[in-house]
Amino acid sequence: MADEQDLLLPIANVGRIMKQIPPPSAKISKEAKETMQECASEFIKFVTGEASEKCQRESRKTVNGDDICWVLSALGFDDQAEAIVRYLHKYREFERERLNQRVQNEVDSTRTKSGASDYKCIQAGKQTETPTPLLLFEITNQNGNSSLTKPF
Repeated sequence: MADEQDLLLPIANVGRIMKQIPPPSAKISKEAKETMQECASEFIKFVTGEASEKCQRESRKTVNGDDICWVLSALGFDDQAEAIVRYLHKYREFERERLNQRVQNEVDSTRTKSGASDYKCIQAGKQTETPTPLLLFEITNQNGNSSLTKPF
C-alpha cells in the first residue's frame, strides 16, 4: 500500500485545491479527496505517458512542457493547453531575464574586483593587455526556444 501511495499526488495538496471551490462552510469527505487524488494522479500519468511516446517517436529522451501541451491539445483540452503555453512563455522569459541579470552581476563583480585595466588574456601562451571579450552563447533547440549559457 505504501508503494501505491508514493505514486499518487499528496492527499493534503489535493484537499487544499478542492477546498478552493466550495463555500468555506462546506466539508469534503476523505473518500472524495482520495477519489480525486487517484483520478488526478491517473490523468497525470496518462498525459505524461502520451508525451513520452511522442518523444520516443521523435527520437528524443526528454519530455518538455511543449510535449505536455501538445498532448493536452490532442486530447481536446485546448483551453488548458493554451493556458500552459502562456505560462511556459512567461516562465522561459523570466528565466532568460534572470540568467541575463546573473551574468551581468558576475561581469560587474569581476570588473569591480579586478578593475577594467587589470584584464589580461592569454593568446597562444602569451599574456596581452587586451581584455578578454565576454562571450555568451545562445543555444536554440529544435522547437525554436533559446537559452543563454554562462560567459566564457
